Amino acid sequence: MGAKAGSTEPKRPFWRSHPWWTWLGGSVLFVAAALAIAVSIALQRAEPYVRARIVSALGAHFHAHVELDKFQMSLWGGLWAEGKGLEIWPPSQEGSPATAAGAPLIRVAEFRFHAPLHYEPGKPFHIAVMQIRGLDVDLPPKERFAHLTGGAAQAGSGAGALHFDVGTIECTDGHLTLETSKPGKLPLEFAIARLKLTNVNLNGPVDFDAEVTNPKPTGTIYTKGTFGPWVVDDPGESALAGKYRFEHADLASFRGIAGTLNSTGNFSGTLRNITVDGVTETPDFRLTMGGNAMNLRTRFHALVNGTDGDTWLQPVDATLGNSHLIAKGKIVRVRAVPPQDGKPAQPGGHEIALTVNVDRGRIEDFLQLTTRDPTPLLTGALALQTTLEIPPGPLPVRDRLKLDGTFTLNDARFTSSKIQDRIDELSQRGEGKTKSSSGLNFSDVRSTMQGSFQMAAGVITLPNLQYTVPGAEIDLKGTYGVAGGALNFSGKARMQATVSQMVGGWKGILLKPVDKFFEHQGAGTVLPVVIEGTRQDPQFGVDFGGLKKTSPQRDGGP
Repeated sequence: MGAKAGSTEPKRPFWRSHPWWTWLGGSVLFVAAALAIAVSIALQRAEPYVRARIVSALGAHFHAHVELDKFQMSLWGGLWAEGKGLEIWPPSQEGSPATAAGAPLIRVAEFRFHAPLHYEPGKPFHIAVMQIRGLDVDLPPKERFAHLTGGAAQAGSGAGALHFDVGTIECTDGHLTLETSKPGKLPLEFAIARLKLTNVNLNGPVDFDAEVTNPKPTGTIYTKGTFGPWVVDDPGESALAGKYRFEHADLASFRGIAGTLNSTGNFSGTLRNITVDGVTETPDFRLTMGGNAMNLRTRFHALVNGTDGDTWLQPVDATLGNSHLIAKGKIVRVRAVPPQDGKPAQPGGHEIALTVNVDRGRIEDFLQLTTRDPTPLLTGALALQTTLEIPPGPLPVRDRLKLDGTFTLNDARFTSSKIQDRIDELSQRGEGKTKSSSGLNFSDVRSTMQGSFQMAAGVITLPNLQYTVPGAEIDLKGTYGVAGGALNFSGKARMQATVSQMVGGWKGILLKPVDKFFEHQGAGTVLPVVIEGTRQDPQFGVDFGGLKKTSPQRDGGP
């Protein structure tokens, strides 16, 4: 019998039926393995080469010794590179790394970048974005820069033909330290939260956009502009220009004052000589020793040494409340000095030395800064010129503040009815009028003060205070304690009227014989006066109501 209908023979495997696929698959695997081996060998050889090019290029530009701890590359989808522990050390005077002289000039914790594999001989690899984390820049003073004219620069210039062109550098978590060679000066330090550099060109200006934390007063600075080209032999001569916005600066960083400052402005010049023009607004400026908050606005022109932070104000045009003033001078940072050779220790911090001219002032604005009482003790128009010094130290500002100047106070009136009533009575009696005879309202009386003053250790000294009201002139000298308001003044009161005229009535008639004992150099009466007590409770040493009980003595003074 024949074979059954529908029977089939066993099928042959695909790879036996198509042997050329087996050959093709094996070839692909072989090529892939060979390519992987070739890429691995290329990376092993390329990594040290590219690393050497980065190190030599940075060394040639900065005339410096460069170290790079780790460097890795990948060629999947282009050139990907990552490095860690990059340090750029300026050479010492002997030409060796200046590791003993301080920190590296530049330290980078991590960096990474990507570049296409397309390369044309003679043209640089273009890196669109380089990312940097942990950038520390420690800029020493000019005296510590000792660059090599050959050495590192020549060695870098002859190493291969591979070059990189960077479009943008994005940096986070940075820190900038500006050191100085001036004895006793503190370095200036800034925390850089964000820094973006565009149009990067080592031999030309670079555009920057940064967010910086200012150390003192603590606040955030947003700034953008151009920097460079970097002057290798003296970075302090590198050009700088741009604008800034300083927000929420906490003035409590300075001992003795408080408030939140905001400022905007523009700057230009070189890193060592920056010209800054700006405005500030502090709506809650106050003294921490106890006082009311005041609105302080300023417009300023300043010269800033960006390498050490020294600032010269030329000038500051300020408005405190309703008072206008102009200040010029300097604000510098000094380092603490320990005791040595029998000399006491010197504290570190900010040192302020200014000349201040209050040309359109109100005394009540300045008094509100020194007391929590919403009603100032005195009102009037103030003109004042003084020098102002605040040395660094742990004491409150009022105890470190030094003043030396002159002032004039016109149209003055005390808000305390107790004090003003005595002033009014002094004026009326000095003119020979009494309450019953004058018919005048005592509140109409205004007074004038003028003289010189000094302040030190929280005490104001007035050696020649002249106080004038209609009918009386009082010459005083003494002291005023800022903290407790202690009064300690003595002097002489020169009255236009005689003793008998001041007392008036039948009592005045009885005192006419003693008038001659109190008259002196054209004054109807000259009396010694004393003011003691406190600002809140002053005590006057002349009692017109009890004058008849006083034993008269001829004034032997001038």
